[in-house]
Amino acid sequence: MKLSMNWAKDFVDVSDIPIKDYCDKLTDTGSKVEGYEVLGSDIENVVVGKIVKITKHPDSDHLQICQIDCGEGSLRQIVTGAQNVFEGAVVPVAKAPAKLPGGVVIKAGKLRGEESNGMLCSIAELGLTLHEVPYAIEDGIFIMNEDCKVGDDIHDVMLLNDNVVEFEITSNRPDCLSVIGLARESAASYGRDFSVKTPVVTETDGNIADYLSVDVEDGNLCRRYAARVVKNVKIEPSPLWMRMRLRAAGVRPINNIVDITNYVMLEYGQPMHAFDYAMLDGKRIVVRNAQDGEIFKSLDDIDHTLTAKNLVIADEKKAVALAGVMGGANSEIKDSTVTVVFESANFDGATVRVSGKSQGMRTESSARFEKGLDPENVMPALDRACELVTMLGAGEIVCGTIDVYKGKSEPVTLPLDVDTINHFLGVNLSREYMEKVLVSLDFKVEGDTVTAPSFRADITCMNDIAEEIIRMYGYNNIESTPFRCNVKAGMLTPKQSFEKSLHKLLCGMGVNECMTFSFVSPKNVDKIALPADAPERRCVVISNPLGEDTGVMRTTLIPGLLEVLARNNNFHSDAASLYELARIYIPDENPENLPEERKMLAFGFYGEGDYYALKGMTDNIIAFAGLKNVRYVADCEQPTFHPGRCATITARGGREVVGTLGQIHPTVGANYGFSAPVYVAYLNVDKLFELSDMKKQYKPLPKYPATTRDFSFVCDKSLEAASVDDVMKKAGGKLVEKVELFDVYTGEKIGLDNKSVAFRVTMRAADHTLTDEEADMISQKILASLEKNLGITLRR
Repeated sequence: MKLSMNWAKDFVDVSDIPIKDYCDKLTDTGSKVEGYEVLGSDIENVVVGKIVKITKHPDSDHLQICQIDCGEGSLRQIVTGAQNVFEGAVVPVAKAPAKLPGGVVIKAGKLRGEESNGMLCSIAELGLTLHEVPYAIEDGIFIMNEDCKVGDDIHDVMLLNDNVVEFEITSNRPDCLSVIGLARESAASYGRDFSVKTPVVTETDGNIADYLSVDVEDGNLCRRYAARVVKNVKIEPSPLWMRMRLRAAGVRPINNIVDITNYVMLEYGQPMHAFDYAMLDGKRIVVRNAQDGEIFKSLDDIDHTLTAKNLVIADEKKAVALAGVMGGANSEIKDSTVTVVFESANFDGATVRVSGKSQGMRTESSARFEKGLDPENVMPALDRACELVTMLGAGEIVCGTIDVYKGKSEPVTLPLDVDTINHFLGVNLSREYMEKVLVSLDFKVEGDTVTAPSFRADITCMNDIAEEIIRMYGYNNIESTPFRCNVKAGMLTPKQSFEKSLHKLLCGMGVNECMTFSFVSPKNVDKIALPADAPERRCVVISNPLGEDTGVMRTTLIPGLLEVLARNNNFHSDAASLYELARIYIPDENPENLPEERKMLAFGFYGEGDYYALKGMTDNIIAFAGLKNVRYVADCEQPTFHPGRCATITARGGREVVGTLGQIHPTVGANYGFSAPVYVAYLNVDKLFELSDMKKQYKPLPKYPATTRDFSFVCDKSLEAASVDDVMKKAGGKLVEKVELFDVYTGEKIGLDNKSVAFRVTMRAADHTLTDEEADMISQKILASLEKNLGITLRR
């Protein structure tokens, strides 16, 4: 936002403050200044002159010798090649020595033997264009029509003596995207008087109801819509003061009607639009959603295909403006326009943002609406536009105003607790000072209640009130105090402690941590041989992925782990043992809901160890978590794993599945370039934590010795050793301390479909030494139970 200091003087007088000090002060009070420009600083010694006499140059066909009255008491001779000059013309004269924009230096000299003590200037040489001086000619000397006298400084005549300050306005302060808003901040920062005159509208005959009606279909998208009609419009250039103020703000002057809408937008921060009434079909304006596929041609003559998400201003047949963004070419102001409809409205910021972005359009208007504007500013801005119409003689205001206001909100009121604010800020300010600051910013203070102005939608709590006070007081004025607080020392949550210990356990077993991306290719599950209907193939899709290889969120850690193991294998590492503890993302059945973020653990190795080593590592993790009744159940249905070397891990008697472990299927291993076996375990960490029992209960060392018995059985190859283990423990009861499988044999001697398994049973009593008779009795119970439940007997 560019602020003309001459314009700001209409509301607050800070002309006596050096411009650099002003910039520093406003930055300190929260209105960050990007920089400032002194307009006309590149022009020196240029004044108004009058051509008294012109004679032809004796040694040139195109040069002329001009005698110029510059108010110096004597005439100044200047030689020029311009052909549009004439005796009596008032022109800008660069008196040698002089400076012009672009680093041009004018010196006295001779042209073809004739002295020339300066130069007559064109508008381009003064840094101006036809937009600022529409009556000038582009190629030729600037013949001035301004109210001035000979000898006047060109800065004063062309209003170039101005300072322009550029502010960086944050998104929560759209009120500062205006001259009035920044003038208010300036007044509060310096404790100066601030005032905004109420616009005076001079109406003529007629009734707006005879011209127009307005219908707003959705009050949430358009909270307020106001309109006035101006008749007998005269389209002509704006006066110099308006053109130069627009130029200083970076806006190109066009004509009086369009300039008025831009002037009010800059002054009040309220975007406006003007329609050519003759181009409207019917006497009705409708604020509605566009129809899918509706074509709209904007003022820049570009056709846009709209959707139902776009809000438009329409007449009875067509859209005439994209609400809050840009008007349509079908209703723009032309030289032939005689009746104008002024629109001032408040549109939903998000809707304007969607419309502008979808159509590739961003304007001064949309930049303001996107941030959320004040509906209460609609009518003052409209009245100011009508006041300017009368002031410029641009037309006559028809009686009456249309004002559709469907979204009026209650003002925000907050308590003024002086002690709490002082404690919060670490200062000791008086109530009177706080009230003074708040009132200067247009807050209302009544007793212990503060009412925020309607244009401050960012004020929602006591902290916001405190911020307003302290930024005007000055952050640099806060005295340093020792840090003090009453907080508990930071600590890990139980889940974080569990995961941290799990990391230590894995590292202690010689497994190194790796980390892979959460964004993966949708094809990564193909390499682990998952079927087409596998749930892991249903992923969360990234709307704007970095590339094809990062298009979805991972649903399993196994592909990433195998990729890292394969990279180590490709680098000719003889062995590698790695793990990753990270989240996977499971999409919800309802795509509107966030996915489930499940914490998983994948670890594996190649080149060292076998399935039993992997199971031993898994046993360590299960023991660390304190899971009860854990079983390893053979699983031949996992396509990623070897069908004969894979097990599902269950707890609570098979009711809870906590993971899978086994050898990677040779085909899957080949997909990653492995020729040797690869072993991987995949555990649900969330489930491990949920079922964990981290309380350790220690028992005294046994006082009495144990008795062992070894048993060897022949059974079917498909029988799981865990089933034998369960039956033996149940049959032996409390006296069975431990059952260990210590041998498995297969061969022709016992049959190709059979296997021999050998178990060692450790028995112990807590209160005495077991006798041989007791041990034999327990053994007989075990053998009987095995024969009854599993149909197996001792190997003979």
